[in-house]
Amino acid sequence: MSYTPYREPFSAWNKLILAYRRHSGSWAYILHRLTGIGLVAYLFIHIWALSSLTHGRAAFAEEMKTFTTPPFKVGEWLLGALVMFHAFNGIRIAVVDLANGAKYHKKLLGAVWVTGVAVVVLMFFLIFSTDLFAK
Repeated sequence: MSYTPYREPFSAWNKLILAYRRHSGSWAYILHRLTGIGLVAYLFIHIWALSSLTHGRAAFAEEMKTFTTPPFKVGEWLLGALVMFHAFNGIRIAVVDLANGAKYHKKLLGAVWVTGVAVVVLMFFLIFSTDLFAK
């Protein structure tokens, strides 16, 4: 008779994810890492998009027309949201680490969210203002 261990593949992940529910700093850590991965992915897409410059000015202009369509504007806005959270949370991490701000990290995280949401809403109006107010 062979030994077959009882395995629940998602049980360990569920326990890990549910453990973060109680700690806002843990969620900030996860979001900081995910936004960092998203920004690295964007960097590769950006470099790939700029490769059209090697095909001449007309090919680049045609690609830029594609990037002014509404789906790409939504993507640009979401990218801005990633950048804002990653940047403001990075500042929070630096303050907590370097300025002995560990006892204020929850207040700083609140400031990150409030400032980030305000900037992202402002970005929405700046990016979509030509579409919203076009006659």
